[in-house]
Amino acid sequence: MKKIMILFCITVLFVTGCSVYHFEDQSFEKNIDYLLSQKSSIYNVRYDGYKYYLPKGLSFLMKDDYNALICDQDNNHYYLFVDAISYYHKVENDYQENTNSYYSKKIEYKKKNGYLQIDEDKENDKYFIQFVYNYVKIEAYIPKEDLVPALNNMCYILRSVTFNNSVLESLIGENVLNYQEEDYSLFKADSSKESYMDVAKRNENEEYSKYLEDEKIDLDY
Repeated sequence: MKKIMILFCITVLFVTGCSVYHFEDQSFEKNIDYLLSQKSSIYNVRYDGYKYYLPKGLSFLMKDDYNALICDQDNNHYYLFVDAISYYHKVENDYQENTNSYYSKKIEYKKKNGYLQIDEDKENDKYFIQFVYNYVKIEAYIPKEDLVPALNNMCYILRSVTFNNSVLESLIGENVLNYQEEDYSLFKADSSKESYMDVAKRNENEEYSKYLEDEKIDLDY
């Protein structure tokens, strides 16, 4: 019976063309290449103009129309920013790779692009991550041992982001004059942790913690 089951599984994989991917524990590049090249059609976060998937094990600490503060199972915080304005105006990726960073690279999959920049904080044995893809940016300041799983989580989110053009047209198109002077900075990486840390510190504020209790978001898994 055991042999029959093994043969059945092999047959299914052959017929469907599916294969099992074994995630790397060290080489995050291979994981990113695989994850961003895969199509995603699962969503559990929906807002006007866009939607995306938040993997199990991650939860919201804060969420508004275009920003979110996310916490993973290791209590690492990710700051997410959806730049619908840049998407609407199709701002080009002008990111310049930084030779002084631990890792810096432009990325492109399936006509979507962005970049990944990782800066090392040797004093605290941590990494500051800036991951941009398809007009969405995720930042995180995490321990070195959590680098690979954190990047995997970011890929799951970023690859799933889908914009609704008709809704954005109604939200942004009617106010196009108000955005003419917008300073687009999504593709200009900031090597400091200031923007991320400012958001993270808000979570430690007692008054803000009460706000979170009132604004909890249920995910549609």
